[in-house]
Amino acid sequence: MAKTYSGKEVIKILIREFGFFVVSQKGSHVKLRRKDGEKIITTIVPLHRELTRGTLLGVLELAQVSDEEFRKA
Repeated sequence: MAKTYSGKEVIKILIREFGFFVVSQKGSHVKLRRKDGEKIITTIVPLHRELTRGTLLGVLELAQVSDEEFRKA
């Protein structure tokens, strides 16, 4: 069975391993951003206890991080 992640765990991994930083929070959603050369990459992470597979993949797609890279981190 695949490991499930909470919103807080995803945020910690994206900050620590992929260079994101917190921009803002509105309700239970946190906006993260990083600069990649001239490009600015933004993703939104919901602060749920458990993110479903589809939600996690959507967050990673916006963050331009592959599922394999994320799971290695």
